Amino acid sequence: MKKIFIVTGEPSGDKLATTVISKLKKINPNIEFSCVGGTHLSSLGIKSIFDLKEITYLGFTSVLLNIFKIRVRINKTVKEIIKFNPDVLFTVDSPDFTLRVAERVKKINNNIKTIHYVAPQVWIWREGRVKKFKKFIDHMLLLFYFEKKYFDKENIPNTFVGHPLLEPYKESKIDLSSFINKDKKIISIFAGSRNSETNVLLPILCDFIKLMNKKFNDHIFIFQATNENRELIINFLKKNLLNNCQVISDENIKSQILSNSVFAVAKSGTVSLEICNANIPSIIIYKTNMINYWIMKFLVKVKFANIVNIINNKEVIPELLQEECNAIEIYNSVVYLLKNPHVMHKQIEICKKTINDIRSKTSSSSEASSILAKHLIS
Repeated sequence: MKKIFIVTGEPSGDKLATTVISKLKKINPNIEFSCVGGTHLSSLGIKSIFDLKEITYLGFTSVLLNIFKIRVRINKTVKEIIKFNPDVLFTVDSPDFTLRVAERVKKINNNIKTIHYVAPQVWIWREGRVKKFKKFIDHMLLLFYFEKKYFDKENIPNTFVGHPLLEPYKESKIDLSSFINKDKKIISIFAGSRNSETNVLLPILCDFIKLMNKKFNDHIFIFQATNENRELIINFLKKNLLNNCQVISDENIKSQILSNSVFAVAKSGTVSLEICNANIPSIIIYKTNMINYWIMKFLVKVKFANIVNIINNKEVIPELLQEECNAIEIYNSVVYLLKNPHVMHKQIEICKKTINDIRSKTSSSSEASSILAKHLIS
């Protein structure tokens, strides 16, 4: 029986890996798996060697403060992979953890094939890393076609598979009437998947909701959470006595909640693509400590945080970063857009065109699973 070891570093990577592995299981059901993963991979019956929370850290300072813990987990992961002796090591996103593991594994056992899904964003910063990847990555799976040139340059085998969040949007048919009042307009809130970032944004978002409640009485705010940060968000909302808020973590209804929203406020990240794909107007927020911010400011080569803005080289989706990421600025931006439907429509149209330009012709998860299957028999 063939074996695959999956390594993720955060909930979003866990979710991406699951879309691929679920397709792979249909191609070949006779594969043994082990992983570093979360609730999504667990739902497929794949047990993680430790809790994903133990390696989910945000920003340079958090990583530095937890460097010993991370190193211990890298060592444990490498040890378990070598012991498991997989045919393929499938690493997903979170390069500072997953690719360190892949590099160590390849040095110990060169026969293990290494496939990485979600190429590090070398077009944003640290382009020089590509030369190093050549030594230990057998195949790089790319989310965006424009990334190919960076890996072709170093003759690293790569395939543009597209982004799974850009696959044709599927409407869920679950009845939500039991907990959503039809008289209320939904504003979806995405406060991040890591507790460290959620803790920073929750006070700001709660103050924003309080400002909205003073002006409007026809909105309900639904936080899209992970199983890891669900309780954190629920407890914070209770402390702030916000009654027109709900928290969901069920993946089966998240997309339907989003598609029924009039607006979305989202922490900067890949979820923005999902929002664009659902044709929902939005703004992007992000805040970190000043040390992290200035390090990023020094190293990053692009002007914007959001991929749609980067591709268009202009602010299509408003970005409220650092000092602008406060309740008043968020409130002003949201109210302005809600009161100007033509501006929201223009944003949606530009996002739609941008996504169509970068969308793959086939399913990302199908492409990725097909490549994994080929490496198992090659």
